[in-house]
Amino acid sequence: MLEFVWNEERMMGVNDRDVRGPERKPPPEKGDAAPAVPSASKERGSDAPSLPASLSHEEMLRYSRHLILPEVSLEGQLKLKAARVLLVGAGGLGAPSGLYLAAAGVGRLGIVDFDVVELTNLHRQITFGTSDIGRSKLEAAAERLRDLNPEINILAHETRLTSENALEILAGYDVIVDGTDNFPARYLINDACVLLGKPDVYGSVFRFQGQASVFGFANGPCYRCLYPEPPPPGGAPSCAEAGVLGVLPGIIGSIQVAETIKLILGAGEILAGRLLLVDALKMTFRELRVRKNPACPVCGPGKTIRKLVDYETFCGARGQPVEASTAIPEISPRDLKTRIDAGENIFLLDVREPREYEICHIGGYLIPLAEIPTRVGELNPSRDTVVYCRRGERSAAAVAFLKRAGFSRVRNLRGGLLAWAEDVDPTLPRY
Repeated sequence: MLEFVWNEERMMGVNDRDVRGPERKPPPEKGDAAPAVPSASKERGSDAPSLPASLSHEEMLRYSRHLILPEVSLEGQLKLKAARVLLVGAGGLGAPSGLYLAAAGVGRLGIVDFDVVELTNLHRQITFGTSDIGRSKLEAAAERLRDLNPEINILAHETRLTSENALEILAGYDVIVDGTDNFPARYLINDACVLLGKPDVYGSVFRFQGQASVFGFANGPCYRCLYPEPPPPGGAPSCAEAGVLGVLPGIIGSIQVAETIKLILGAGEILAGRLLLVDALKMTFRELRVRKNPACPVCGPGKTIRKLVDYETFCGARGQPVEASTAIPEISPRDLKTRIDAGENIFLLDVREPREYEICHIGGYLIPLAEIPTRVGELNPSRDTVVYCRRGERSAAAVAFLKRAGFSRVRNLRGGLLAWAEDVDPTLPRY
């Protein structure tokens, strides 16, 4: 789910303008060399590894195109070898990021993920192949990255990042790359990075648009400085609902890796204090200045957040599957099929988008969820109505609205069309 879906109006037309209040300590001025992260600097912490003495002959050959760059050279490649980078998420952004971090020679690459590979992942998650479907993403990614570069150390964290384990996991790394796709995870990573003093290399994608920045670095702003609050319910649809151009995560993920490498090398101009907006449909790149928010509760001078909180509660569990069984009346796909076969006069309401209806449907009247409030007059409140969408989330929201509008005979199709295809009609196309 993408921040610019619900906040783009504030950003439109403000290229190179500040979109936050004044900051106390500005990030490095444009043109200044970026300071290196601790593991690559001369003043390392006691827990940071020292630079390796040299590269092997095979490593010299592998990284030869890096070594001849004056901004990298042998010293820079040794910094990369000593670096410790954590990639949170091995999906759309994590797949290309993991490949390029491994190829660049980041010596210790940690990956956090708990999902499995699905067919719908493959158009953008290029780490995986068809033979990986059903496998743990972490297992498949680690295998692919070790094959790409056996010189590095891959550390697998097969778990969901939570308030209970985030500080412990992140503490062992120098740079954190955010490859997640939901708001609770983004706020969790941001807050943990600020508390630990780690740079948060951020990226997000949605349809044809992407964002990238580096938060919490060199006295620059953090994620909360830009987005103090999560969006309202329904304000940011997931990629499963809205779609994403397959190559776009590759573009944004590559930008994240470029920033990570620069952080390790202490070279170039870091995206701290800047938000890069990418529109792949128009092929435009815009940059917004982001100032540190002095009222930020996690990085401001009067900060009130000094430990990790419950981010599911903070975000209202937005972006998570709707657990509506206790609040929203539902019907299972099998029960609905039985009632239809018995000849009951049931009105089916499809609340997906027209382009989704073209892919597959089970009949019914099409009114996209966003249009329900203005088209509710087209529906009969006295008729038995079953509402459906792809997974049952949007339809649950529609049922909740209709119940408030006085519809007493309306139910949600539990699990949506995916459950219908699983339990009733396996010939129905899935997407």
